[in-house]
Amino acid sequence: MQSMQYQFPYLLQFNMTSRFSHWNKRLLKNEKPAYLLLPELIAEDIKSGRLTAKERLPTLREMSLELELNYTTVARGYSQARKMGLIDSKVGMGTFVKGSIPAVPIKGGSAAEMTMNLPPEPHDPELMAHMRVSAAQLMSRADVFGLLRYQDFGGTTHDRQVAAHWISRIVPKTSEKVVLVAPGIHSVLMALFSMLAKPGESICVEWLTYPGVKAIAAQLGINIHPIEMDLDGPRADVFEDACQTVRPKAFYCNPTLLNPTTQTITQRRREQLADVALKYSVAIIEDDAYSMLPLQVPSALASIAPELTYYITGFSKCFGAGLRSAFVASPNERASQRLAGALRATTVMSSPITNSLTSLWIEDETADRMLGAIRLECQDRQKLVQKHLGSIPMQTERESFHVWLHMVNNWSAVEFASYLRGKGVSVVASAAFSTLPDPLQAVRVCLGGPVTIDECDQHLKMIAETLNHPVHSHSTV
Repeated sequence: MQSMQYQFPYLLQFNMTSRFSHWNKRLLKNEKPAYLLLPELIAEDIKSGRLTAKERLPTLREMSLELELNYTTVARGYSQARKMGLIDSKVGMGTFVKGSIPAVPIKGGSAAEMTMNLPPEPHDPELMAHMRVSAAQLMSRADVFGLLRYQDFGGTTHDRQVAAHWISRIVPKTSEKVVLVAPGIHSVLMALFSMLAKPGESICVEWLTYPGVKAIAAQLGINIHPIEMDLDGPRADVFEDACQTVRPKAFYCNPTLLNPTTQTITQRRREQLADVALKYSVAIIEDDAYSMLPLQVPSALASIAPELTYYITGFSKCFGAGLRSAFVASPNERASQRLAGALRATTVMSSPITNSLTSLWIEDETADRMLGAIRLECQDRQKLVQKHLGSIPMQTERESFHVWLHMVNNWSAVEFASYLRGKGVSVVASAAFSTLPDPLQAVRVCLGGPVTIDECDQHLKMIAETLNHPVHSHSTV
């Protein structure tokens, strides 16, 4: 019988060089499935320089022998790596490292256009000048050392009163006694998830959801249970079935201009969801980050089921992400005290300087002026969306600064996003938002951030041309 080395002469080369011996060690020690760990190992070696762009990887059979893995496992690992844009395969030529995709030039401290869902920055010199002056006046008359000391969590009484007044636009008669001021919506979600559910327990979410929720749940060991959606929003019958079978500790939703689809849950569906939550005593986490953008919105879940709902709003989507200020209204004072404890454990406190500036800009109507300017900018950019993408299936709204764009011409969402990134335009593939293993083929396009309206026009034109006139030689096999 022929020796193994004679049958597979490439084994001698790999055993001598031990190119992937460090992978063997990681595979043996890590409990994660090997096919999921392989893309991570490839990415790490690309980052460290062990693997370079255009370098040929071993074939599936070679790699399976080198790592002592099943052929199918390696095939699945390579497939995952292709989906992540790390490698490319060409029939008859082999599998090659794609390497790092050229980064989009940094602008004003923000890395990639159309990736982070940021509101547009209105070109309004008068408003910008007013903001500079008002911020300077605030500091000129402030007790600076007072702002630099630790303070009770949740903001001063004045800050909470201003926050309650702001929330009352959507949830009438909100009392400052149940309101906390926090350093951003994400921090509130982290605290709420940790407070309401233990590791191994479940929280229901829309089946397309804010990626941060997935990250928080994974970090805390909490299961997220997807709720199927229709044209009115999350299906109440599916939510009720989950309440009977999964017994979730909470229902999280982004009810207005959902990130990523821009869908707003209808009034009737909100009432149905609230009825189910009340029937099974399931807490509601209402992440209403976008509710200030539309001129009219349905009643908040916090108004329909106030005894169960934690209502959250903030300024990252209606002013600017750098204004790290969020407001949360709890169902009652006791719940607010519990939440304050959870927030204190993870964030210590929100910045008194930021809190003071946020309160000032609400009181002197700067926040309203900025909100109005952002609305107008959204409307102008939505006109460009219709100009360039009007013939392509999509979901969007007049006062939204993101678009849910469906793939056409055999594009996959991952390939499309990867290709555009190489061209300097970044969009987010549906997998980032999906809680199901087989997501829709769509991408979220952000129209805001530091991108000027002229740049937005150019980027949308490039997106349309790429979709309508695909050149699939760059696509992965």
